[in-house]
Amino acid sequence: MKDVKNLRRLKALSDLILNQHLARLRACAEARNQSLQRLSDLVVEPDDQLGPCASAAAAFQYERWAELRRSELNILLARQTVAWMGARKDAEVAFGRSEVLRKL
Repeated sequence: MKDVKNLRRLKALSDLILNQHLARLRACAEARNQSLQRLSDLVVEPDDQLGPCASAAAAFQYERWAELRRSELNILLARQTVAWMGARKDAEVAFGRSEVLRKL
């Protein structure tokens, strides 16, 4: 009887840990998705209202700025991807432990 009670407590703790890891995974995924969205937002269609020279000059200036921003975002995205992968692994382990305790 005492073993069953201890297993229930252990399962409850395991579920709490799983929920914590899943929350961290969601937060990492959301931050990563926002960075991916920002990166895709840097692609812009050319403006047809300007003349060809003005349009080319504006496009050139924008691309200079966008390339710097893309390099910053790519570094951030790499860090976020590493954090997301670690959070996913931790969540997988926590899920496995929770499932083993559920089956016991």
